[in-house]
Amino acid sequence: MSLMVVLAVGVDPSLLEDQSSAWKSAGYIVTSAWSVRDAFVYFRHGDFDLVLLGQSIPAESREKLTFLIRASGSRVPVVTVLNSPSACDSFADVTIKAEANGVVEAIGEIMANQARMSVAGPSSVRIAT
Repeated sequence: MSLMVVLAVGVDPSLLEDQSSAWKSAGYIVTSAWSVRDAFVYFRHGDFDLVLLGQSIPAESREKLTFLIRASGSRVPVVTVLNSPSACDSFADVTIKAEANGVVEAIGEIMANQARMSVAGPSSVRIAT
């Protein structure tokens, strides 16, 4: 099993701590940051496979961080985790609902789709949430 490194920014600690064994079992190493500034420093100096943005940081800050990541030339998937089933951040690659039991599985599906896209090309795969 290959390890995936996730940068979690402003994600509810219960989604990470309560499910830490599920994250580890799924092969994820999670680094947490609580500000856009810290997150971008971690991002610049790390090698992340996915960025997970939580709603404890304002939408404007989530968008700013996504812009900074894209401006750096990175194509790492940016996923927002929101409580509302109808909420969506248009700047993110995917928005998922913050459910303790479903976040790890949703991330796994996103990463699998990302891997298929890199092999088959972007028009071949759709990411379902």
